[in-house]
Parts: sequence; C-alpha cells; structure tokens
Amino acid sequence: MLFAISDLHLSLGGEKPMDIFGEQWEDHHLKIKNNWGNIVKENDTVILGGDLSWALKLEEAEEDFNFIHSLPGKKVLFKGNHDYWWQSYAKVNKALPESVYAVQNNYFLYEGRIALCGTRGWMAPGAENYGEQDEKIYRRELTRLELSLTQAQKDGCREFVVTLHYPPFTPQGKETGFIEIMREFGVKICLYGHLHGAEGQRVFQGEKDNIRYYFVSCDFLNFAPLFIDLSIFDK
Repeated sequence: MLFAISDLHLSLGGEKPMDIFGEQWEDHHLKIKNNWGNIVKENDTVILGGDLSWALKLEEAEEDFNFIHSLPGKKVLFKGNHDYWWQSYAKVNKALPESVYAVQNNYFLYEGRIALCGTRGWMAPGAENYGEQDEKIYRRELTRLELSLTQAQKDGCREFVVTLHYPPFTPQGKETGFIEIMREFGVKICLYGHLHGAEGQRVFQGEKDNIRYYFVSCDFLNFAPLFIDLSIFDK
C-alpha cells in the first residue's frame, strides 16, 4: 500500500524544539513512530513530502535519517523549503539509508507501473512580497516537475502520482503552472504540504478536473501517515 506524510521537521541530532509551535508538537517524533508502526507494513511505501529535517548540513541530518530508516516500509523523499541539508542529488543519495530514496528530476517506480514524481515547488506569482528571485525559483521548479514526469513517461509510465512541497494553488485558490503541467501529463493524484495551523485548515482536498488532491502535513494528519487510494487509476 502507498502512504504519504510531509513536514516531519525532525531535529533528533540538534536543538530545534517543535513545541514552540504548539503543544501538539511536543515529542512529535514519538507520535510519528507510534502511528507509523501501527499503520505501515514492511512491504508498504511512504512518500515523504519535504521538510524532513531541520539540519543545516547533510552530516547533521544523520540521526533523523536513521530514525526514518528504523520505521517500516520504503520511503520516497522529496525536498522541502527547510531541507537546507539537501546538497547535490549524488551526495544526498549516498548519505541516505537503504530504505530511503530521494527524487529530484527523476522518479520512483511504485509497484512496477506508477511513477512517483515531483519537486519542491515554490510560491506562485501574485504571492505577497513575490520578487524577481522568487520568479526564477518558481520557473526552475516548474522545469524540475516537467523533467520528473518526462523521464517517467520516456520509460513507459502512464500513471503518475505527483508530490509537491508547496501547494499547487495560490492563497487565493488560483491554479499555478504546476497544475498546468500535471494536466499535460494526465496526472491523477497530487500530494502537498508546507502549510500548518490555521493555514492548513483552509487547503483544498478532493477531486478537481480529474486530479485528486491530498494535503499531507503531519500536524494536519495528527502525525500519522495517510493512505493514498490508487483506485482512481482503475477508472
């Protein structure tokens, strides 16, 4: 089975207490461990949608990596805006434990037929304080998503699950270029996170124009991986 959760914000090797963001975050890694262990089996796969660790350098994230590795299942990791430890793809791949797979400009093949694609994403034009540098990052992230999907398509994949860290909608609910690309490739499932607290209560979930959206920030999910229903591919 396929599950997803994002924004774990681990800091097991550092000093970044998450309970400053609310009492629900106190010892949240223990909640994740307990819930994960009750839900996920060894032959399952869990998508991690970014903001895995507060570490600033790759070597500082080792304890967080080991924590994720100790949990059941394969893990497919995408980059978030706070994953400052994420250096070159080659270095990240080399540092990750054997049960964790990073995706950047490529994809992970699930059950031999479904391509798990995606990228970090970014704030979209029209966002508050959106500037020239944001536009460059936004355009680059659009290219990364297209590269991910194109690679999977070239390899014969026709079924795609896209993971973005940032929402594919503006705060006003308008669609971004990421949705345009997903439509071009016939993507049917999109996962995203990034938002927390009150912001996370206003997100869109459900199906729109043949794409089913899931919001998977861990505090919104009460720190439990969410089952992703793939039956939409059978329609």
